[in-house]
Amino acid sequence: MSPVASALLLTAPAAVPLAVAGTYALPGLRPRRAAAVPAAELTEARQRTTAQGATLVTEAPEPAQLPRRHGRDWVGLLSPAVILACGSLLAADVVEDGVRQAYSGLLRADALTAWMLLVVGAVALIACGSAPAYLAGERTAGRVSEQTVWRYHALVHAFLAAMCLAVTTANLGVLWVAIEATTIVTAFLVGHRRTRNSVEAAWKYVVICSAGIALAFLGTVLIYYAARQAGIAEARALDWPTLVARADRLDPAVTRLGITLIVLGFGAKAGLVPLHAWLPDAHSQAPAPVSALMSGVLLSVAFAAILRYRVIADAALGPDFTRVLLAGIALLTLVLAAGLLLAQRDFKRMLAYSSMEHMSLIALAAAIGSPLALSAALLHIAGHGLAKSVAFCASGRILQLTGTARIGRVRGLLARAPTAAGAFGLAVAALMAFPPFSLFASELGIARAGFAAGQGLGWVTAVTLLLVLVAFAALASRTARMLLGPPTGTPADAGPSAAWPLLLGLAACAALGVALGPLTDLLYAAAQAIGG
Repeated sequence: MSPVASALLLTAPAAVPLAVAGTYALPGLRPRRAAAVPAAELTEARQRTTAQGATLVTEAPEPAQLPRRHGRDWVGLLSPAVILACGSLLAADVVEDGVRQAYSGLLRADALTAWMLLVVGAVALIACGSAPAYLAGERTAGRVSEQTVWRYHALVHAFLAAMCLAVTTANLGVLWVAIEATTIVTAFLVGHRRTRNSVEAAWKYVVICSAGIALAFLGTVLIYYAARQAGIAEARALDWPTLVARADRLDPAVTRLGITLIVLGFGAKAGLVPLHAWLPDAHSQAPAPVSALMSGVLLSVAFAAILRYRVIADAALGPDFTRVLLAGIALLTLVLAAGLLLAQRDFKRMLAYSSMEHMSLIALAAAIGSPLALSAALLHIAGHGLAKSVAFCASGRILQLTGTARIGRVRGLLARAPTAAGAFGLAVAALMAFPPFSLFASELGIARAGFAAGQGLGWVTAVTLLLVLVAFAALASRTARMLLGPPTGTPADAGPSAAWPLLLGLAACAALGVALGPLTDLLYAAAQAIGG
C-alpha cells in the first residue's frame, strides 16, 4: 500500500465523521420555528373524552400532524460505513504487510487499531441505524425539536471522530486528548433531554470522568518525564512504539506511579472501580443509541488505551505489577456489579451494571496476559459491543412503548412488541454468554487461560466465575419478568426500519461465536500487538 493510501485510510475514520458532524451542526445553529398546528386539531389530538365529558387521556399530536424530515437522519450511516471500510482495508493490509503509518508516525495502524476500528464501525452502524426510528418516536412524543435533532446528530458524529482518533494515533498525548474529547461531547448527549435527571447525570459524568482523566493526564506526564530522563528525544517521548522499544530504560519508580494513575484514570472511562459511579446514571439518561455507543465502544476504547500502556509497563517493570493491579480492579468491579445487578429495578441501569461486569472480565483477561487470554479479551470486546448496542437500542424502543424503565411495571413484551422484545431477550442471552454468541467463546477462553496461568490467578478466576453466575441469575430473572406474562398495553411493534440494525447486530455476534473466518489472523495479530 502506498503512503498516500495509508494516510487516507488512517485519516478518513476520524475526518469523515467530523465532516458529517459539521454538516449537521451548520443548519442546527439556525433557529427553527415549529410548524404551526391548527388549534382545533391540537385540541382534538390532546383530549380524548367520554360521552359524559370526562378526559381519559392526554396525548401529543398525531404523527401525521408533525413535521417530517426523517430522511436526513439516515445521512448518519455514512460515518459507520467509512469506518468499517477503512478498518477492513487496514485489517487486510496490516495482517499481510505489517504496521502502517502516516504524518511522521502520528497516526499508526497495527492489528489492534484495525480490530478496534471494526468494532467502532459495527457498533456505530447499529446505533446510527436505530437512530431514525428512535428519533421518530421522540418527535411523536413531542420531546425533541428539529434543532435538538440536528444537535444530537452533530454530537454523535463528533463522538465517533474522537473515538477513531483515539484508536489510530500512536502519540499517547493525542490519545489522552481524544479520550478527553469524548467526555466533553458525550456530556451534552447525556443531558440531551434537559430534564432534571438528565442534567444531573451529565454533571455527575463530567465531574467523575474529569477527575479520572486528570489522573490519566498526570500519569501521561510522568511517563513523558521518565522517557526524557531515559534520553528519548522530546518529539518521541510519547510515541508508543518508541516507548515500547526503550521501556527497559524507564525509571521503575516513576513508571510504576504513572501506570497506576493511567489505569485508574482511563479505568474511570472504562467503568472500572473506583471511579465508576457515573456509568449507571449516564447510561440510563442518555438516548438509547448514545447509550449503545457509550457502552458498546467508549468503554472498550478507553480500555484499549490501558492495553497500550500495559505493553510499556510489562517491558519496564515485568508482568507482575500490571497482573496484580488489573486483577484486583477486575475482582472489585465484578463484586460490585454482581451485587448491584441483584438489587436493580431499572432495565437501562441493569444494562449499565452488566457493562461493568463485562469490562471486569476484559480486565481479568488483560491481567492474565497470555496469548489465549488477550485473544479472548479482544473477542469479548467485539461481542460485548454488538450485544450491548442491540440491547440498549431495543430498550429505547421498550421505553418509548411502555413509558417507564421500571422492571416491575413492564410485562408481556413478547406479546405486545415481539420484534423489540425478541431482540432485547436475545441480546441479554448473548450477554449471559449463551452459545452460539461470541461471548460464550470469549468467556470460555478467559476461564481456560485463568486456570492455566497459575500465580494465584486460578482462585481469582474461580471467584470470577461464581460472581458471573450471580450476574447471570439477576439478568435472567429480570429479563424473563419483562418478556413473559400477559401484555399490559396495546400491541405496537417496530417496523422494518427499526428492526434491521438489531437483527444485523445479533447475527454478527452469533457469526463471531460460530467462526471468526477471515478475522482469525487479525485477532491473533492484535493479541500479539499488545503482548500476547
